[in-house]
Amino acid sequence: MASNRYRYGAWRGGPDPLAPPYDVRAAVDAVGNEMLAGGSLREALRNLLRRGPQGGRGLDDLAARARRLRREAMRRGNLDGAVTRARALLDQALAAERDELGRRDDEEARFAEATLDNLPRSTARAVEELSGYDWASDEARRSYQQILDGLRRDVLEQRFAGMREALQGMSDPQANQQLKQMMSDLNDLLARHARGEDTDDAFREFMAEHGEFFPENPQSVDELVDTLARRAAAGERLMRSLSEQQRAELGQLMAQALGDAELASEMAALTGNLRALRPDLAWGRREQVRGEQGLGYGEAAGALEEIADLDDLLDQLGQEHPGATLDDVDVEAVERNLGRGAADDVRRLQELERELRRQGWVTRGADGLTLSPKALRRLGGTALRTVFSQLDGGRRGQHDLRSAGAAGELTGASRRWEYGDEQPLDVIRTVANAVRRSGPATPVALAVEDFEVVETERRASAAVALCVDLSFSMISEGRWGPMKQTALALSHLIATRYPQDALQIIGFGRYAMQLSQAELAAIEPDMVQGTNLQHALRLAGRHLRRHPESEPVVLVVTDGEPTAHLLDDGEAVFSWPPMHETVYATVSEVDNLTRYGTTLNLFMLGEDPGLRRFVDAVAKRCGGRVFTPDVEDLGRYVVSDYIRARRGRQGR
Repeated sequence: MASNRYRYGAWRGGPDPLAPPYDVRAAVDAVGNEMLAGGSLREALRNLLRRGPQGGRGLDDLAARARRLRREAMRRGNLDGAVTRARALLDQALAAERDELGRRDDEEARFAEATLDNLPRSTARAVEELSGYDWASDEARRSYQQILDGLRRDVLEQRFAGMREALQGMSDPQANQQLKQMMSDLNDLLARHARGEDTDDAFREFMAEHGEFFPENPQSVDELVDTLARRAAAGERLMRSLSEQQRAELGQLMAQALGDAELASEMAALTGNLRALRPDLAWGRREQVRGEQGLGYGEAAGALEEIADLDDLLDQLGQEHPGATLDDVDVEAVERNLGRGAADDVRRLQELERELRRQGWVTRGADGLTLSPKALRRLGGTALRTVFSQLDGGRRGQHDLRSAGAAGELTGASRRWEYGDEQPLDVIRTVANAVRRSGPATPVALAVEDFEVVETERRASAAVALCVDLSFSMISEGRWGPMKQTALALSHLIATRYPQDALQIIGFGRYAMQLSQAELAAIEPDMVQGTNLQHALRLAGRHLRRHPESEPVVLVVTDGEPTAHLLDDGEAVFSWPPMHETVYATVSEVDNLTRYGTTLNLFMLGEDPGLRRFVDAVAKRCGGRVFTPDVEDLGRYVVSDYIRARRGRQGR
């Protein structure tokens, strides 16, 4: 019985089927961590694809390889090699001809020598004048013929990759006729396609008759146009990249090489059709390709085509244009220029992006990818876990500067004060207790047992407005990430543990605006000067009044004193240092919130003296609390204060 034989080797059928899949949740967490560190959502998503997840190669690695190949192509050689080679072949033909003429003694030889001595210095014009010359040397004749035949072959091979194979073994008249017929049919097909006609059947008929000219085997008119247009554009760029004299020389040589007016006309028509169908290609761009080796026409045009392909590829890998997606990356172009391994990397990244969308982690809008509510919930959960870990093991020593104030509805009742109570004192009943205890003597001496506090009715829910400073100083001082983390953590806490509460996040710069969780995650610093706390508090008041049955809580996170306020017409006015009008307008909103029974607590970041004076004055005025946490403890302070404030002021 024959034993089975097995052979093992590298997988060659595409992406490795045994490669572990990307951990999509880990990719989402990587994006979230970058955002919580202060990065923007757009940059975080782009960085995920640029770096590549889980150690895989990302777009940056592929772009670096493409740039290296482009630099190598730019140093491949001189673009004027076609003219230089023509000159060398002409000199070789003239030298061989003079050697042969020198061995002859007749007048015809002397006349021929005189003809050669009076040839123009221009290579193209010399070649043209020798078109009817009767060569005495067979070697010279072959060298001269090679000038035009080689250039003709290079031009046609550059424009039609299968031309060399198609013309092998065929006589020149037959080859010319077949070539002209193909080009005539091709121009007719492209003209009909440009007019918007249905060309599917015509394309199939064309490929059935002339398919040997197109070994790439295009499957549609668009694929055919793309292939031919890229080559034609490379030829146009080659001509424009030469000096004026070199361009004139090469143009004349090419006209002579084609040697057929009808063929030249079809070539010109083809270039025009392709340019009209693909105007986006860089037809007129000049390239500075340099190198020691002179490149023939086909080599030079090929180098320019490769450079253009790499430029397009770099643009696709850069993902800079609006609405960019990895589906825009031409995987075949990646494989053609960078190899199959690079193409597999792109396919894996595309699969990751598609999987992120399929599983509902990201959505695509007009501005590109953005995190979905599902991903934001996961991000909020991460932020909240971070905050709670700080609550469990946070540092001590930071403090609030003032505590007083009230929250909830007054019931008219009071109770004995107990240690830890934060309700306002009932002054009348406290003094009455002292009088009853010690008699009507003055001054009245108060004892601990005399104190009573007013009772407030606990509310079952809270209306919370979190006002966060969006000024540029927040990011310049490293406070942007903790601010986002704090807001996302609070939002997640309320959504998951206190769903009856109503949270409104309000961001303020020169103007204030209400922010959803997604908008907060994606928002970037405002470069316009102004800290309009007045506008933020006005929006906070509107939010609280929409929930009259809820405990009103306002939390303010800022690192600068108010420098802007709204005028009567709704326009914001900015001034540094702050104007009296700005401070007055802000304090007026504070008073409105205080009259509504709002708990207003402020979280002061930094040590700005003006801000400290302002928040101290606000706290005294509204009976609120001021915290001065280090930036890394901001989330711990805000979340714990929210939990504390929402409990209301009901007596125990």
